[in-house]
Amino acid sequence: MMKKLLFLFLIILTALNIFSQTVNPSKDWKLGVQLWTFNTSSFYNAIKKADSCRLKYVEAFPGQLLQEGSSSEFGPALTVEERKTVKEFLHKKGITITSFGVVVARTKKEWQQYFEFAADMKIPIIIAEPEWNQLNDVNRLAGTYNIQIAIHNHPAPDVYWHPDSVVRALKGHANIGVCADIGHWARSGLNPIECIKKCSDKILVVHLKDVSEFGNPQAADVLLGEGVCSIPTVLQQIKNQRFKGVIAIEYDEKPDNNVNDIKQYVQFYHAQIEKLNTSNR
Repeated sequence: MMKKLLFLFLIILTALNIFSQTVNPSKDWKLGVQLWTFNTSSFYNAIKKADSCRLKYVEAFPGQLLQEGSSSEFGPALTVEERKTVKEFLHKKGITITSFGVVVARTKKEWQQYFEFAADMKIPIIIAEPEWNQLNDVNRLAGTYNIQIAIHNHPAPDVYWHPDSVVRALKGHANIGVCADIGHWARSGLNPIECIKKCSDKILVVHLKDVSEFGNPQAADVLLGEGVCSIPTVLQQIKNQRFKGVIAIEYDEKPDNNVNDIKQYVQFYHAQIEKLNTSNR
């Protein structure tokens, strides 16, 4: 009798565990924008554009001009006073920097400077493409600063163009995960769905975009749903993986005048999330 009760108790615990892992995209996914989308604008103006799209999360990138009339760029070289002003501005707007990248550094000292900067700015994830021989040092620094690294995938000849190389890089590196740029996978001639499956449970950030064609590294970004990336299926697949994290819109077209396109991105995304929630009830 006791064995039967114990068995029943274990079944209930398993069921509760599965239920607790259920993902609600509306609550568990943070939709934001990679500020490269507005790369011809200063950091402050890019934040204002994100705010106008009702996006409260952003992914910053190194080297963006901080503001017009200044030579300062967003990154480790910002002064204490400049960092303080940025933090106050973000707080006023109610906007959070969820990630920062894509970071490429040549030396251990440079990597440490990026980690120190991210820690000071309370940025929890660095998007990066470290050299293969830097992985151990980057993983160690990530653990020291309690900041995760997410490896990004630019098209070939980038070393991480294929998810197999990213997965290999993760082995033995507990503080490193994946930034899944679905558009670049498509540009590399890879099926984004199959790539997501290969990175199962390792994805920290998704770069959300749609592109015009497979296998062309120069394929243009298009509005969500108008390209080859099968966005509804992508969203379903990351939900199946119980993804809980950042989804950063990235759109390279018309950086001077693309706010309305980004608003369409946001509208399309929320419509798909509603369908996703309805179909999975």
